[in-house]
Amino acid sequence: MACIDRASPSLKHLLLKLYRAEKSIEIDHHLYEFGSVEYHIQSKVSNPLVAYLSISIPPLCHGVLSNNLSPHTIEKVKGICPNLVEITEPTKEGYQLTLKLNLNQIPRTKDYIKVIEDISTVQSVILSSQLKEILWNVNSDDAAQGMYKPIKLVYNPREPFFVIKQPQRIIAVFPIRFREKSDVIIATTFFQELMDVGNSDKWTKAPPCTWSAIPPPELRGEAFEDLSTNGGFVSFDISSRHVEGNRLDKTVWNLLNFNAYVRYHVKSTKGFIQRRMRKRLEDLAEVLHQTNSEENEQTKEVKQHEGCRYTNKLVRSSKHTMKQRWCTLGRKIKRIHFRLKIPGFARFRQRWLRFPKFSSKKYTKLE
Repeated sequence: MACIDRASPSLKHLLLKLYRAEKSIEIDHHLYEFGSVEYHIQSKVSNPLVAYLSISIPPLCHGVLSNNLSPHTIEKVKGICPNLVEITEPTKEGYQLTLKLNLNQIPRTKDYIKVIEDISTVQSVILSSQLKEILWNVNSDDAAQGMYKPIKLVYNPREPFFVIKQPQRIIAVFPIRFREKSDVIIATTFFQELMDVGNSDKWTKAPPCTWSAIPPPELRGEAFEDLSTNGGFVSFDISSRHVEGNRLDKTVWNLLNFNAYVRYHVKSTKGFIQRRMRKRLEDLAEVLHQTNSEENEQTKEVKQHEGCRYTNKLVRSSKHTMKQRWCTLGRKIKRIHFRLKIPGFARFRQRWLRFPKFSSKKYTKLE
């Protein structure tokens, strides 16, 4: 998913297209991304070496952070690429920040991809800076009185989460919602495995993870629509060692994208299951096809064998029938000679009806 990467893929693609263009092109393009983020990129043919990038990002916490970016966040944006990025004043109407990109300062070596990718991370820099300010400054008065109120953070309007700042730790609670029941089952199994792995000795340095089907005690008093879920609540206990030095940026970005990571895991798991089921179905179909082929061959051989037996039987039966017919015909022919039987005619024929016998001696030819 695009939101897991720090660099915006759509913004990176558009900047690469603008940089690689052989001819001067004019661009006036709007981009919308995860988290209600909007980009507006402008480039004119008259000045192709300069592009203007305007960004609109709603604050993570309404009522705590203003719509305008803080000086700390602006300094972080300036540090992305000091030679290439300049903040212009005043900003474009409807946007919180407008950057001037000097494309002629981008190196012509292979490093230009890395530079453009760094420019595309401006969204993650702003969001991370906002969350850091919330963790540093919010609830300082309540904490002194022993009161720790949850802070509702909205990175995606449909997926808010809560942060509770305490003296020795920070608790992050994520209400999980899904539309399909199959997604809930996969996510619940994932959370249970995540708890087992997180509580093992191998991952003692990672923030402990807990999952519960009911809201944790820290969220008592929150709005009902924020606590109505079908996937339960996932909590992380973040201690001071998880926000020291370079770990702070990684921890903040992981918190912002935990919901997106869970949905990515569920989607990948469903795809894996579907591929396995499809492969299993193909194997079963192949076995059935092979069995049917063998049965067809056996049936064909049996039919051929039965056909030969039938032919031989037919030939034998035909010979026997023909023989019987010839015998019957012979008897009929014999009866045809003397159909009238005269008494004593046989003796009369033997005595009087005799053919003369000729001598077998040779005769001489008369001259």
